[in-house]
Amino acid sequence: MNPALELNDVTIRVVGRTLVSGADWRVEHGQHWVILGPNGAGKTTMLSVAAAVRHPSSGSVTVLGRRLGRVDLRELRREIGLVAASQRLVDEALLEEEQATALTVVLTGHTGTSVPLWDRYGEAERERALGLLADLGCKDLADRRFQVCSQGERARVRVARALMADPAILLLDEPFAGLDLPAREDLIEALENLAAARNELTTVLVTHHLEEVPATTTHALLMRDTRIMAAGPVGEVLTGAALSECFGRPLRLDSADGRWYARASRSAS
Repeated sequence: MNPALELNDVTIRVVGRTLVSGADWRVEHGQHWVILGPNGAGKTTMLSVAAAVRHPSSGSVTVLGRRLGRVDLRELRREIGLVAASQRLVDEALLEEEQATALTVVLTGHTGTSVPLWDRYGEAERERALGLLADLGCKDLADRRFQVCSQGERARVRVARALMADPAILLLDEPFAGLDLPAREDLIEALENLAAARNELTTVLVTHHLEEVPATTTHALLMRDTRIMAAGPVGEVLTGAALSECFGRPLRLDSADGRWYARASRSAS
């Protein structure tokens, strides 16, 4: 079987600036990856390639068995669920203008639109949207206006929306940004439940913070200065020494109940 995602010697340059250098990365179906690294490392750029919204300057990218540059991207993107800060700004502005409910927001994931296309949503789509809200622990929000939902509630609704088209890959670019501690933990729990319930789903999460990595994460990729420093099973990659090198200062790494925590230290461990 083809991998869910494969990058071979990928370099990405924009206006003379290199954003990713010589990246090799293979993601198998059903794996759950986290990409970690400091600001400017290239994490979001890597995710944009995986989402088929950016082409490499050199090298090759294959997503779900199809090589970028040789495939209809509109068709491919229907199989990719994306939750990203860049899309939130556009989607929320349009949806709030419509005074949409959380259920309406999720329904728009069926058509990949920022505004509802009511003639495209039948009872089956409505039931699926309600089921996804329930899976993410927020079915009670169905009839609440999205505009008045909390940031944590919106985060879970966005994930439900990204899953509406039943994608093979779910990509999450800093979904915890702006969340307080309870909201962060609610979203992490929802992602862990999702991974446990859907063995076939592949996920990739971008974050700056080790505390945001779900316990169901299977693999990790560390980036610094546009390059991949390490990639592989999470237990092998997430070490004090590797994270210290990645973030450029001595860090102490601890874990509990499958979750990871890091703090500054005089020496890496």
